[in-house]
Amino acid sequence: MPHESGDDRQAHPADGSAVPPYGPARVRRARRRPRKKALRYTAWGALGLVLAGSGGVAYAWQHLNGNIQGTNVNAVLGHDRPSEQRNGSMNILLLGSDSRAGTHGQYGQGVLGARADTAMVLHVDKTHKKASVVSIPRDTMVQRPACAQTHGGSAPGARQAMFNSSYQVGGPACTVKTVEKMSGVRMDHYLEVDFKGFQKLIDELGGVDITTHRAINDQNSGLSLTAGKHTLKGKQALELVRTRHGVGDGSDLGRIQLQQAFIKALIHRAETVDPLGSPAKAYGLADTATKTISADSGLASTDKLLGLAKELKGISPDRTHMVTLPVTYDAQDSGRVLPLHKASHRVWTALREDRSIPKTATQGSVADRTDSPVSAGS
Repeated sequence: MPHESGDDRQAHPADGSAVPPYGPARVRRARRRPRKKALRYTAWGALGLVLAGSGGVAYAWQHLNGNIQGTNVNAVLGHDRPSEQRNGSMNILLLGSDSRAGTHGQYGQGVLGARADTAMVLHVDKTHKKASVVSIPRDTMVQRPACAQTHGGSAPGARQAMFNSSYQVGGPACTVKTVEKMSGVRMDHYLEVDFKGFQKLIDELGGVDITTHRAINDQNSGLSLTAGKHTLKGKQALELVRTRHGVGDGSDLGRIQLQQAFIKALIHRAETVDPLGSPAKAYGLADTATKTISADSGLASTDKLLGLAKELKGISPDRTHMVTLPVTYDAQDSGRVLPLHKASHRVWTALREDRSIPKTATQGSVADRTDSPVSAGS
């Protein structure tokens, strides 16, 4: 995910370099000097795209296979991985990278490479009627394993590295490997959203409905919303999911709250799409979807994406439990967070055992907030 104004730091690929702190100190620093503006978007958009373009447009999707980018993650990772779950449940890593490729400087300049700035582990239970989502803060300090690099060679592991550096080091395969290392949960698939088509998609959907429980104003993202009901078109939707100033503690933890609320609103909106009612609109959505999604080779075809969409069609927002990985601020650097090991273990164990994540697992986490200023629906 791209960095927004006040958020243009770079993660060192080997050990995670110093970053501006969260909270008041970070906000004061942002006021002292201008930052580059950029977009933040939600990784769950991938599923919104799939759902919005599924159903009656299957015939059209057959012509769109060439749009989808696939990566053979399994071949890169080999066999040293957690065991596959064979009970019918499924784990999908949803990624949003901050690559600015092809944006002509629209979302900030001078930032090289890409990082996994949004990562969510989607666990679909064995009935395919319920789901759990675990958001991993990008500034979480983790043990990153050695990874194959995208252009050959390998990068050594690091005992303490920012999570989002994994993508920069070895692309999506390294991020999958890092998640599996920290969780002990095998990722069956990964889906990645490119932000270039995101605004167009939301506009083609006719907007997404949300309710703000208090006014939100963020000069950095450009978002200005009064308290009440809103239908966000593409531009405002982008502003919402890149907003962090004025919500929570001004860090990514508050922004994750907004992203999770937007995810549920996007699913609500996708459920209302009638592909048979407007074939031309449905084809446009499918075209945007397939140009925006990257996936592992096991999902990188319209047939397989449609199959996934049909399997997930019955999972409504109220059957989707969203949490953020339990973390605490790093005493050595307030710009980073550290996993709460016992609490994190309870979260990952629930996924491995295909159980609901217990509410008590996130208690005591600095990310455990229930005061999100936004909710889905209008």
